[in-house]
Amino acid sequence: MLHLLALLIGVIAGLRAMTAPAAIAWGAYLGWLPVAGNWASFMGHWAAVGIFTILAIVELVTDQLPSTPSRKVPQQFGARILLGAFSGAVIGATAGSTIGGLIAGAIGAVIGTYGGAEARGRLAAAFGKDLPAALIEDAVAIIGGLLIVAAVV
Repeated sequence: MLHLLALLIGVIAGLRAMTAPAAIAWGAYLGWLPVAGNWASFMGHWAAVGIFTILAIVELVTDQLPSTPSRKVPQQFGARILLGAFSGAVIGATAGSTIGGLIAGAIGAVIGTYGGAEARGRLAAAFGKDLPAALIEDAVAIIGGLLIVAAVV
């Protein structure tokens, strides 16, 4: 079950790279993720919550701009894989399976990146513009990320 949740948080990172670690940080800060006493304990600190939340908001805003590069360009794709792997590793660390969580999170990020790009393209075509599709993607990422983190407990 834990590896499935790590995979799903990776999918969220594929959709919105910074939303996954922001959800993890909030979950750890609120006590939903038992990270105390392991390498990921810093995620429960208010500074991590602030930094990742600000980065997630910046990503949500900049993703709506016409100049935003495709998520499939190497830099964007690599960042999503790294953040998915990191987020999955934090979830895995709650049960002593950091490596398993890392691998599941990275796989999930690949799925989320390619699947999210395809879904967003179809939604944008259906709406005739990209903004409604981006807002739907934002909602799915934020709500899904928080539900996944809450499910770990």
